[in-house]
Amino acid sequence: MQNVEQTTLTESADSPESDEIAESVRNAGISGAGGAGFPSYVKWEALDDVQYLMVNHQESEPNFYGDKWLLQNRAEKLATFLEALQEQFVDAVVVGAKAKDRDAWMTEFEATTNATTYGPDELPIDVEQESGIVIAYTDDKFQYGMEQVLLPTTTGTTVGGDNVPTDHGWIVHNTESLYNVSRALVDDDPVTHKLVHVGIDVPQHRFLLAPIGTPASTLLEAAGTSLEEASADKVALEGGPGWCFENDDDLDEFSVTKATNGLLLANPETVEANKRGEDRVDLLGVDDWDERRHETEPSTVRPDRVRIPLITNPAYEGLVRPSTPIVREGESVSVGERIADPTANGISIAQHASIDGTVTDVTETEIVIERE
Repeated sequence: MQNVEQTTLTESADSPESDEIAESVRNAGISGAGGAGFPSYVKWEALDDVQYLMVNHQESEPNFYGDKWLLQNRAEKLATFLEALQEQFVDAVVVGAKAKDRDAWMTEFEATTNATTYGPDELPIDVEQESGIVIAYTDDKFQYGMEQVLLPTTTGTTVGGDNVPTDHGWIVHNTESLYNVSRALVDDDPVTHKLVHVGIDVPQHRFLLAPIGTPASTLLEAAGTSLEEASADKVALEGGPGWCFENDDDLDEFSVTKATNGLLLANPETVEANKRGEDRVDLLGVDDWDERRHETEPSTVRPDRVRIPLITNPAYEGLVRPSTPIVREGESVSVGERIADPTANGISIAQHASIDGTVTDVTETEIVIERE
């Protein structure tokens, strides 16, 4: 997430075709930066058939700041990229943000883009009458973070049944995913790091920039606790307070994926009392989240060892294929170096080294790198 030189997507003859965009997104190893972590290039394969881009900037989880921080601190880069997309490929770009975040987090982006803005009482907009960049400010409702709710709320577009947004002319990305797309297309940078929050029953809430494959021990140490303490009397949860799931493996098997946005610890009794259905845990009502002390600027962690998964979300195995390793044990690699190719058949993305080091293990599910 380093601050990179501002460049444009449109360079006359060098402007990419739509199929080249999808291939670049695939080779950069981009998948959804939150939630299910589905490979993002599949959306861009439909670019010729879509008219609009929705930036899901809701960030509905309390005490999460990744998207807000990116849009504020990378406003010029994201604005330049979105304007280029709108000029070349889509009729309008709609940013769905919360009205409560406007003053604290959106002023830089508004000024940079000179965007058309709408308040909650003016929604939904008639997107067919819009062009350029539009910011649709919504009320503060957790459910608006779901694209199937955000789209009809802001634009009147209903996605139901087996349909997906591209069937209705929309590409939808959250802000971090879209930022990764911009870095891939403009700067040829792959995904090597992830913005991750560590919170709830830890001594200090942390907002971290972590290499893909960072173990839980590194995240917990940054938050003032240890793997042993956490494993003894806490339940580990992945996701945010309103939509998280129990970690199925032991904490020492946990590593940051491209979809990891939070590692939370909670008491077993609290988790059990707030389960929704078989898997989901909703902790929104257990505390006054706005009163907690929390970080709003990310700090970088440097693990000695990373375990990079070959498939972002194992739940998709069968539909999504693991990447194919192209490195062997004992090889030295550098940050950003490709270590696994997309599998030829099926949905698959590339993987890249997230630290400088030596490959110490290659399995059917992961590549392990240790820092030299």
